[in-house]
Amino acid sequence: MSGLAMRRRLMKFDNFRLCGERPVFLTLTLACLMFAHGCASADPESETYPPYQERAQRQTSGDLTVTAAVPTAEEAEQIYDVDLFDKQIQPVWVEVRNDSDQFYWLLTTGIDPNSFATTEVAEAFREDITIDIEELRARLDDLAFKNPVMPGTTASGFVLTNLDEGFKAVDIDLISRAEAKSFGFTTQDPTFKSVSSTVDFENLYSPEEIVHVEDEAEFRRLLEELPCCTTNEDGDEYGDPLNIIIIGTKDDFSAAGLRRHWHPTEIIHADSLWRTVTSFLEGSRYRYSPISPLYVFGRSQDMAAQKARATIHERNHARFWLTPIRFQGQEVWVGQISRDIGVKYTLKSPTISTHVIDPDVDEARRYLVEDIAYSQSLAKIGFVKGVGAVPKADPRYNLVGDPYYTDGLRAVMFVEPRPRTLSNISRLDWEIPPADRRVAQEQGNVTQGGTQ
Repeated sequence: MSGLAMRRRLMKFDNFRLCGERPVFLTLTLACLMFAHGCASADPESETYPPYQERAQRQTSGDLTVTAAVPTAEEAEQIYDVDLFDKQIQPVWVEVRNDSDQFYWLLTTGIDPNSFATTEVAEAFREDITIDIEELRARLDDLAFKNPVMPGTTASGFVLTNLDEGFKAVDIDLISRAEAKSFGFTTQDPTFKSVSSTVDFENLYSPEEIVHVEDEAEFRRLLEELPCCTTNEDGDEYGDPLNIIIIGTKDDFSAAGLRRHWHPTEIIHADSLWRTVTSFLEGSRYRYSPISPLYVFGRSQDMAAQKARATIHERNHARFWLTPIRFQGQEVWVGQISRDIGVKYTLKSPTISTHVIDPDVDEARRYLVEDIAYSQSLAKIGFVKGVGAVPKADPRYNLVGDPYYTDGLRAVMFVEPRPRTLSNISRLDWEIPPADRRVAQEQGNVTQGGTQ
């Protein structure tokens, strides 16, 4: 057994106190006896925790307090003594403090419907002759979260999930015989170089630039006055249409996307370029592949996400920019979404290739709306005027020459923490997409102008 494994066996993985519950060596025991007063009166705030727990997030609902954190690859290897990430396995640490008089059960499949059993993970390392499988299985069992959470107690441990690089949505559902409680977290790997990690959101706008609006009609007008399209860096050429509006926090709509397998994109650096080129040549999948910069408000995207297919050649991808508008205190984001259906060579990209988009950008917009709805995070949906109608017979072209056509509208989505069922989604009485307009006209609920 390695020294690291020995130390972890003798210390509780989630509580590294100087005078722990089980002294490791006689010298530490004597030290605690000699300085008993100092050990007994230690300030809990001064306790040292593993780095991943320092990044932990905590939420309270009634008598339940839930804390969640996700270790990095290096931290996970220090905890388990094996490289879980190499097997595409990611541990999620959960702590539940139950101050109620009920027993609660953590539903691990809510965190990942394809979560791993400890024995299954141990078996994944059987071919490695340097690993004692029985010892690994015991370690995995010891570190696992164990149900139920007894009344008046705190339980903690790991759930073994599929690997998500960069960001991870951690949805925690706890049930008792009397009720169910839901908690949602968005965790970030500090070693992942995402687009949003390069943006200082707190100082993106000065206080004088922020536009606070409470009135819905005024808010609709402001949304319609946002730029119609993305541009090149100089701002003198139009690109893809801006067809998405999100109202909500970065964490809430990031989590909504992650639940539906949208992943953050990496910035362009040596490793991501190499992975992109390799995936392009091999036709393999790269869920975090960088996307080219497009510009709004004179800057490239503040956030970017994609849902990859089996190869890098096909994906659905979106870019978002934080606007200076705040509606009833909520952040407002404008975005662009399109579906990649192939690739072509171009000198306009550092990877010497770029994707070809599906010209029907409204289909990609609808797809995202449905994804956010199915993530249980969509509270309200509406449409406002955007780039204007572009007929299929007379398309426009983006910056790399791909044609597109559209009804010209922007989908406006109000995103909240889960859960929000499909039947509880509200509809804004604003613009109506053509397909909905035809239905409304047949029912006599719409004017010729297209608004209710």
